[in-house]
Amino acid sequence: MPETRLWFGSALLPEGWADNVRLTLADGKILRAEAGVVAAASEERHAVALPGLADVHSHAFQRGMAGLAERRGPEGDNFWTWREVMYRFLDRLTPEDVEAIAAEAYAEMLETGFTRVGEFHYLHHAPDGAPYANRAEMAERIAAAAAQTGIGLTLLPVFYAHANFGGLPPAPGQRRFINDLDGFAALMDDSRRATATLDNARLGVAPHSLRAVTPDELHAIIAMVEGGPIHIHAAEQTKEVEDCLAWSGARPVAWLLDHAAVDLRWCLVHATHLTAAEVGRLAASGAVAGLCPVTEANLGDGVFPGPAYLAAGGRLGLGTDSNVQIDAAAELRALEYEQRLMFRARNVLASAPGASTGQELFSRALAGGAQALGVAPAGLQAGAPADFFTLDTDHPALCGRKANAMIDSWVFAAWRGAVDCVWRGGVKLVANGRHRDREAIAQRYRGTIARILA
Repeated sequence: MPETRLWFGSALLPEGWADNVRLTLADGKILRAEAGVVAAASEERHAVALPGLADVHSHAFQRGMAGLAERRGPEGDNFWTWREVMYRFLDRLTPEDVEAIAAEAYAEMLETGFTRVGEFHYLHHAPDGAPYANRAEMAERIAAAAAQTGIGLTLLPVFYAHANFGGLPPAPGQRRFINDLDGFAALMDDSRRATATLDNARLGVAPHSLRAVTPDELHAIIAMVEGGPIHIHAAEQTKEVEDCLAWSGARPVAWLLDHAAVDLRWCLVHATHLTAAEVGRLAASGAVAGLCPVTEANLGDGVFPGPAYLAAGGRLGLGTDSNVQIDAAAELRALEYEQRLMFRARNVLASAPGASTGQELFSRALAGGAQALGVAPAGLQAGAPADFFTLDTDHPALCGRKANAMIDSWVFAAWRGAVDCVWRGGVKLVANGRHRDREAIAQRYRGTIARILA
């Protein structure tokens, strides 16, 4: 088993910052992380290393429609009007289009410090709603995009059967998502085969939301995942909460906690609208709240109750959701900034006086993201995936910074270009801020979007 050794002037290890760090890599993992060592002449050297983050929630195909829903309609615009634009866009997509768009999205994720993605994959069928002859056609396209870019993939096939609570029939715009239980079981089997050849891939399951599944369907599909991650949209919109109350007498998160044995395998995506009781119960469950602050701001969803949740010991991960903007630092920044606007204060999510807001948010997102996507342990430590990135210390926003000041400046003061190199599974995929296959991916993407929008 050949070994690769890299040396860093400083690196963020699980116990904190360390100087003069050597990482020894083999078979896609970190064999050793040694601090206080002298660099050997043969070792590749970099100034600073951070562990790669997990993007816990992505709809890759939506990268292609970024910016296309920013025109005001005749009445008040909200998530539900945005969704109609999304339905019209996806109706044009072929499997080849989905692969091209996903590759662009995944390359952008890698270029900003995300090294694994949780693909919440619900675009399953042909434009008329009929399954493809190969039920996993679209899943295979997602897997192909992950293979081309090298990003780690946790595939989360989505079960979607209804338009709203109580098992209402699906709307026409949802026809490409819809499965019954037998069809979904076949899709899961085929998706397992589609990801089998990918390096360190994981397979989970995603009941789309309580409005899209019945209780019986929810329990049936959870049983299909055999111990893998379980992700679900929950309490993203106030209308969703109101409709859930009308259907069941309970709010979405409370209903899940009462009826679904929510535990460490679960990721409740958004969980925006919580009562104080739900905050405490969700934190105590050990599940991850999958927050997507850039998308949540873009859609006008609302603000997650961050201080109360973290004070209760809650776990969080970060996702890019609609991929309207793909940037790991931007998600971290938006999470803190929405709290500052809400509370009219600064450094709201730092836990104690003197604590670094950027470092604490980064570390929370690192641990929660790895848990949500089924790849713990995380971080620069023996046994963890060799997924990490370096920062360009000559970047104007980073020069002269060290340790936590480096992370704070990356999160709150830098922009695209601050991430220099990225490794995933011990392979360098990004150098000088560009993915190694950047031009081919971008050229295919540009041609795809030009044809779709013509």
